[in-house]
Amino acid sequence: MHIICSDMEGVYTPEIWINVAEATGISELRLTTRDISDYDVLMRKRLGILKDNGLTIHDIARVIEKMDPLPGALEFLNWMRSQAPVIIVSDTYTQFAGPLMQKLGWPTLFCHTLSIGPDGTVIDYNLRQPEAKKRTVEALKTLAYEVIAIGDSYNDIQMLETADTGILFNPPDNVRAEYPGFAAAFDYQALKAAIAKALGGEDGGGA
Repeated sequence: MHIICSDMEGVYTPEIWINVAEATGISELRLTTRDISDYDVLMRKRLGILKDNGLTIHDIARVIEKMDPLPGALEFLNWMRSQAPVIIVSDTYTQFAGPLMQKLGWPTLFCHTLSIGPDGTVIDYNLRQPEAKKRTVEALKTLAYEVIAIGDSYNDIQMLETADTGILFNPPDNVRAEYPGFAAAFDYQALKAAIAKALGGEDGGGA
């Protein structure tokens, strides 16, 4: 039996931190896991920027509430859920994800949490567990699932490597160049075809 593990940002939704950067004018917040492979280094940098600029969870929430899924994402996700169980495995946070999950029909999401102060200050981030994406795939394999994994960034690579089938979706050039062994899709139709192939079908079919 197959199960699909997929990243969230860059696959179904825009990058939250890039949208925060655009809303606040703080260009350094545009950095994501596509740019910095060490997640702790990236998050410590983000937390420092929030503190230095007096930004709270409320400022970020206002940006997220205005965001929508990527064009075609909901239709693609619904198609994929008709083919196999789907778990979104993301390095986002429960305090961020709610509005976007609602717009995607409340798919199953595994992610992390933030420590928030009484005034809304983002104090720290708390991983669900180290190497959470990789560990999710490993756990599902113990349940006799054949795992298809989809991601776009450095923080997805362990998940893709551990899965039975790993697919890069619209990866940046640097990630694609460093990991040429993964199949890569650059739109939902091509991603459907890659998933259908992994499931044993001929093509992606209709939405």
